[in-house]
This record gives sequence, C-alpha cells and structure tokens, in this order.
Amino acid sequence: MNDQIYKVVSRRLWAEAAQAGVFRGAPIDLQDGFIHFSAANQVVETVAKHFAGQTDLLLIEIDAAALGEALKWEVSRGGELFPHLYGSLALESVLSVVDLPLGADGAHLFPANFADGDHE
Repeated sequence: MNDQIYKVVSRRLWAEAAQAGVFRGAPIDLQDGFIHFSAANQVVETVAKHFAGQTDLLLIEIDAAALGEALKWEVSRGGELFPHLYGSLALESVLSVVDLPLGADGAHLFPANFADGDHE
C-alpha cells in the first residue's frame, strides 16, 4: 500500500531499542499485541491525537516492504486502514530517525520535506 510507514516514539524508548538491536513496541503496542504505525497521510493526525504536547519525540520512517507478511493493514480510526506489525521491528528496516519538536504554537514540527509530497 505505502512504501514508507511511520512510528512516533520517545527518545528514551528509541535509545532502548537501539541498545537492544530491536524495537518491540511502546507500552500501547505491547498491550494491543502489535506495533502501531501510520501511513504518511495519517501520521500528522496521529501525532496530534495521541502525542499532543509531548516533548522528546522522534519520527521513525520504516521501509514497509522490509517487514513482510508480519505487517497487516487493518481498519482503525475512522474506518481507515492503518499498518500494524505483528512482531518486533528489526532496526535494519528503519530508513530515517528525525526529531519531532514542538513549535511555538504547541504543534509538532515535521521535517520540511515531509509535507511537500516526498512522503506521500
């Protein structure tokens, strides 16, 4: 469906994943039994809904094809299909990791090239 998918995580969780060599998920992922991701056209809304006002966040870009059959697109918010990974995230599938700081208005600032179509 999409070439890249996205995960928003705290800097602390990502540091733990880097040390372990694998990302097993945030607490909500572990609770739900899969790792929640968003497509490019979903991630801004996901951040606004689930991470409003949070600092020290990272935007992780993942090669969806590298995840194979463990990645399922399932109905979630508003009837949209969201990517869910049933398993751990191998760090080799990560394309980029960038800061997701808060702007002066309290909204998160996405990378400059994110909204220009490069990630759609």
